[in-house]
Formats: sequence, structure tokens, C-alpha cells
Amino acid sequence: MPTAARIDLPETLGFLLLPKFSMMAFVSAVEPLRVANRLAGAALYHWEIVSLDGASIAASNGMGLVADRNLGQLGRSPSRYRTVVVGAGFEPEQGYDRRIRDWLRRLDRNGVELGAMDTGSFVLARAGLLDGYRATTHWEVLDSFREQFPKVEAEGGLFAIDRNRLTCAGGTAALDMMLHVISRRHGHRLATAVSEQFIHARIRDPQDRQRMEPAARQGVSHAGLGRAIALMEKNLEEPLDAGRMARAAGLSQRQLERLFRLHLNTTPQRYYLDLRLQRARALLQYSEMPVVEVAVACGFGSAAHFSRSYRSWAGRPPRAERRPGAAEA
Repeated sequence: MPTAARIDLPETLGFLLLPKFSMMAFVSAVEPLRVANRLAGAALYHWEIVSLDGASIAASNGMGLVADRNLGQLGRSPSRYRTVVVGAGFEPEQGYDRRIRDWLRRLDRNGVELGAMDTGSFVLARAGLLDGYRATTHWEVLDSFREQFPKVEAEGGLFAIDRNRLTCAGGTAALDMMLHVISRRHGHRLATAVSEQFIHARIRDPQDRQRMEPAARQGVSHAGLGRAIALMEKNLEEPLDAGRMARAAGLSQRQLERLFRLHLNTTPQRYYLDLRLQRARALLQYSEMPVVEVAVACGFGSAAHFSRSYRSWAGRPPRAERRPGAAEA
């Protein structure tokens, strides 16, 4: 069985969980630490759940976790944790306030490593703690994250480890991030042994894609159709016309129409519009961009055209997607 480097005390991690956090990401982060302890035959890691007020925290799936600590109990002492990881979910800044900001900044000043899972990156960025760092978040909100926090070097990979910052896209990406942390602290053999315990055949790299290739996601095998879908996803702000897209995909326009109807039961125009409106929804929900700027970012010539299209698609106007306090202009 692999052995780990000898340490005097367990390395203690704090998990600051905010309402509606991702349970999948949290479990994927904690379980590798538990198994590392078991396989090493030593208490390498200890972890605690932290909440703002000490009450139990409900995940996005409705399950609750009991907090071990609250910010008031932790006081001003930064020495309890070597690493603090923020976990969030669909509403990343719900529950975020000045107390959390001040605590995270105090930890940073005292050399504590800071991390985030899923949309927890929004919390670190809002506190100004990711400026000048490479970081990532879930693909669904990555565009919004980039818009809100231009000083952050936002990447689209599974996770990013940059100096004393750890961020991941959430879900099983938290497992890969923690396996890299274990490898860095206690060696590759222990990390791979932990990975195998989870039937995780390969420890993925930070730059690995968060999403499947477009054709694989849609279950299509036609290469030309796959190229067309990829072109659409890369050109949401300035949509390509049908003729140009067909030529770039190596198809005639008639072939393009036929393939979309045969494999996806829709038209290229309808599929493209859906992609643009999906991006718009994420920008509306997770950024403070004015509606008119969202319209431009998603390839609409006017706010009025965007609003009509969005209402027809979503059944409600764009401003109905806004979080409290977001821009309405």
C-alpha cells in the first residue's frame, strides 16, 4: 500500500458552504481526503464545514449538512486552516456578505490557501481575491464570470491551481483537483491509489475539457454536422449566416438543412437561436450586464428583437431572470 510523507499534524481544511451549494462538488472534494487517510494509515487530512451563522446548510438538492464552525467562532485567528475552499451552486452570491468578504481577506493576508468549487469562484472574485490569478468555474457561467471579473484570468479547464489559489468547475472536477493536491503534498502513488478507489481510471489534467465535443453531446456522428455545431458555439456574439457556416463546415447549404432535420429534428437557424438564448439566460442570471449588452453579446441587433425572441423562447421577459440588485437597463 502506498505510503505518504510523514507530517506532524493533519492538514486541516475548512469548507465554507453557501446556501444551495453543490453537494456533488463537496463530496467529490472531501472523499479523496478520507480515502487518502485510510490508504496512508495516517491522519493526513482533517476537514470542517463552516457556515456564516453555524446553522445547517442546505445544498441545491435539498439535503442539509451540519456546520462544525461559524465565522463568529473562528474569530480573527487564521491559524486553524491551511486551506479554505468555498462551495456554492446556482446562486453563488446568496449568503455572501461583508463578514465573509472580511474573513476571506484576512485568511489571505495570513497566507491561507484559498479555493473554490463550482460557482464558489464568484465569491472569491467578488472579494477581490482572484484578481491576477488563473481561475475557472462551471462552463455554464464561465462567460458571465469573465464579464463580471475581467481582472481574473478565467480559463475553461476542469480546474486551475495558481500559486495559493485552487478553483474547479464543480462536479467531479473537484475530485481531480483534490487528487492533484494529494499528489503534490504526498506523492503520485498515493494520489493514484485514491483515484482507483473511486473507479476513476485517469487523474485528469487541469486543461482537460469540461464538456464533451459538440457532436458527442448531441449524439451525432456526421463530421460535417459536428463542425457546424462547433462553429455555432464559437460564434454566438457575431452569428454566421447559413451560407458561410455551410461552407466552413464543408457542406452545401441544402446539405446543412437536411442534416439538422435528419439528426436533430430542427433547422440550423432554430438550433443557432437556441444556443444564443441559452447563453443569454446565463448572462442574465449570473452577471450584472444590462439587458441591452446581453442582447449584443448574444448576436441580437436590438434590445427589442432580443426581448421578443427571449419571451417567445423562455415564456417570460429577460428582466425576469435577474437576481435581486442586477442591472435592468
